[in-house]
Amino acid sequence: MKERQRHPFFAGFASLYDFTLDDFQVRACHELEEGRGVLVAAPTGSGKTLVGEFAVHLALETGRKCFYTTPIKALSNQKFHDLVERYGAEQVGLLTGDNTVNGEAPVVVMTTEVLRNMLYAGSHTLDGLAYVVMDEVHYLADRDRGAVWEEVIIHLPESVSVVSLSATVSNAEEFGEWLQTVRGATTTIVEERRPVPLFQHVMVGRRLYDLFATEFDGTGADDGPDAQVNPELLRVARDDWARHRMKDRRPKRGGKRPNRGPSGTRGVWTPRRSDVVEQLDRAALLPAIVFIFSRVGCDAAVQQCLEANLRLTTPAERDEIVAFVEERCADLPSDDLHVLGYHDFLDGLSRGVAAHHAGMLPRFKECVEELFLRNLCRVVFATETLALGINMPARSVVIERLSKWNGETHADITPGEYTQLTGRAGRRGIDVEGHGVVLWQPGIEPKSVAGLASTRTYPLRSSFRPSYNMAVNLVHQFGRDTARELLEQSFAQFQADKAVVGLARQLRKAEEALDGYRDAAACDRGDFMEYAGLRRRISDLEAEQARSRRRDRRAEAEESVEALRPGDVIDVPSGRFAGIAVVVDAGVRADREGPRPMVLTLDRHARRLSMTDFPTPVAPLTRLKVPRGFNTRDAKSRRDLAALLQQRTRDLPPTAVERRRSGGGEDPRVAELRTQMREHPCHSCPDREDHARWAERWFKLDRDAQTLRRRIEQRTNTIARRFDRICEVLGRLDYLSGTADATEVTVKGRRLQRIYAELDLVAAEALEQGLWEDLSPSGLAAVLSCLVYESRRADDAGPPRLPGGATKDAIAATVKLWGELEGLQREHHVEFSREPDLGFAYAAYRWAEGDELDDVLDATGLSAGDFVRWIKQLVDLAGQTADAAGPGPLRETARLAVGSLRRGVVAYSSLAG
Repeated sequence: MKERQRHPFFAGFASLYDFTLDDFQVRACHELEEGRGVLVAAPTGSGKTLVGEFAVHLALETGRKCFYTTPIKALSNQKFHDLVERYGAEQVGLLTGDNTVNGEAPVVVMTTEVLRNMLYAGSHTLDGLAYVVMDEVHYLADRDRGAVWEEVIIHLPESVSVVSLSATVSNAEEFGEWLQTVRGATTTIVEERRPVPLFQHVMVGRRLYDLFATEFDGTGADDGPDAQVNPELLRVARDDWARHRMKDRRPKRGGKRPNRGPSGTRGVWTPRRSDVVEQLDRAALLPAIVFIFSRVGCDAAVQQCLEANLRLTTPAERDEIVAFVEERCADLPSDDLHVLGYHDFLDGLSRGVAAHHAGMLPRFKECVEELFLRNLCRVVFATETLALGINMPARSVVIERLSKWNGETHADITPGEYTQLTGRAGRRGIDVEGHGVVLWQPGIEPKSVAGLASTRTYPLRSSFRPSYNMAVNLVHQFGRDTARELLEQSFAQFQADKAVVGLARQLRKAEEALDGYRDAAACDRGDFMEYAGLRRRISDLEAEQARSRRRDRRAEAEESVEALRPGDVIDVPSGRFAGIAVVVDAGVRADREGPRPMVLTLDRHARRLSMTDFPTPVAPLTRLKVPRGFNTRDAKSRRDLAALLQQRTRDLPPTAVERRRSGGGEDPRVAELRTQMREHPCHSCPDREDHARWAERWFKLDRDAQTLRRRIEQRTNTIARRFDRICEVLGRLDYLSGTADATEVTVKGRRLQRIYAELDLVAAEALEQGLWEDLSPSGLAAVLSCLVYESRRADDAGPPRLPGGATKDAIAATVKLWGELEGLQREHHVEFSREPDLGFAYAAYRWAEGDELDDVLDATGLSAGDFVRWIKQLVDLAGQTADAAGPGPLRETARLAVGSLRRGVVAYSSLAG
């Protein structure tokens, strides 16, 4: 009764569920009803989205609005369908860029970019907004798109309560502290215990071993490095290591190579993927997600299951699956079904097996997700992208390998990634426990796996940095000074400032110690620090002169060695081969190492020397003839030439290796300082050297303090300094005008406000310079593709096939413009975005021209899913180009380009990410 009186809206909301809510859910909802924002950090599958749904409930009950934001369109679509099912189609809208469904509804699901654009445009849809749910808010660490989250959090009106839902991160309190700073009253609620216990295993051959000796269930009760690894698993690792070691040994002559381990057993049997699935099925661990960090590997795994005639469904389930897929894919062009791999896809799904990765057609991924939730698809082979957002919990999660390709190299997965992947294991309300399984690989370390499983380290790091579009929008809306202050509120600056706190503490201690050293060096005869300063300046000048002499001597030595020619007899000044030698090869100069002559010594050693052997200049003592084609590897040739060298140098006078040069007298600056030092009253102090020791400590600590000050300066106002540099570039290009105190957005700047692409400035300048004016719709699509497309691998970037004529000229002009802008930005110390990528231009052109999907995919080598995703991004930029171009032919061309691109599989996949 008291609960209903204190939190009436929550009491009504809780009654909608037939299970008792967890304590962290109750606490978060209470905080929200009492008017505070919340940050909820909890494991995958723990039910944190329920808090977001309570914000929706509050908005509807109080006659206000709630926006539910997600990082990806697929997650927005899924959430939209969930909320429509609960609250009805008239109450819920969807805005993803692809779709506008009931956009003025009291509850609108959208991608975070859509909300950011609304805020900059001052959209009336924001009127009456009371709550914003930011699902998967830890996505703000994403390098490419993470800044959008911080922009939204900073710019939302103060009256809006923000519900931030995050995976378990190790610095949730720090993130919550920042939210409190920029949003006001915000409560951080961290839940580390999983609602369904998670047990960890390693599959070795046909056996499934527990990873831990104790009941380590991942709930948080017994985390940490002290969790004991299963001794049986450690024994398996030792035996496997010993087997491989014995296998690598070569047998003695006449002996036999060992083929069995110490226990008489052969090496660990490596199961096929279909064998893994069968073992999981026998152990009652299905449905399962098997993470394979390769799209090709995921597709191959499904094919292997088909070839093994694996079937995980009953005839009735098979019919249900086929009917569902045929209904959901009925509107796909029938001519494209073969090229899309539809029939193999349906065959696998009907058997309960499917792949899930970014290269798949979005409609196919939707089918997999829905059928998996309905327990009709029993095994999904997925890449790590499935770990984000989409609601697909499983009874078990299998990780095939503990390393993945990160774009540059194969790197071990982190504890945070391991936690994210295995977090899907254990379906709340269905499974009493979840299971994480790692497949055994040669060389695997059970203790390393245990470290991944028991470490809760997943720090949230900001990726925020101002862009050109952000700068003009902020200046237009708030003015430059206020915009600068807003950027100082970013989480990126907050984290940098927290690091500065520790540096500032060190600096304060150093400054206190400096005062103490100065007092200790005090002299009753005068200002000893002044006297010590004279001594220090003399010492610094002499050290600089010594360095200068060394540089001169090295330069002279290099010059003398470069002048050597084959046949010159020299006295090598230093090194292992110091002494008389003859040059047989003058060598090639290396950039840093200097010349590298090859010499033969009196001891018949042929060695290539370096400048470390010549600390002083060298000059030929005499010459002798080196035989043409002299081979340093031939012992007889070396012996004959060494004998000739011995004979020729027998009567030479001894040479001084160290050739000293006259010092040239004392530097007049040093002489003047010495005079001042001797005339200083402290020079005659009997305790002078005691004072000097304290003064030297002061000078050393002062250098350290100066280093700390530079580090603090570099970290302080870093975001604002980048913003200032960006504004300088925009001012040079006439996107902004006026002074720093009174900056205005120009007509050009208002055009840039409408372009949100990564290469926003390139697009805006191309529009301004009219580079795209005379293009056809398909030609414009080809040029714009260069600003959105990015090859997955560096080796994809071979010579691209390009459309000809005006389109090719426009692409060349756009790339040239990028180079000019790069130079301007380098001048202003602004890191520039990547170079335009021409690898998708031909595909975009042909698709806009109306070519068949089969022909376009053959020409590009892309999968259908990748092709659709890039075309959608191209459609977005073409739409922005139409908005930015203003009335005229180019706007019409851009709109025609949008229409020509949004057809076939692209149009039919508009409700998927």
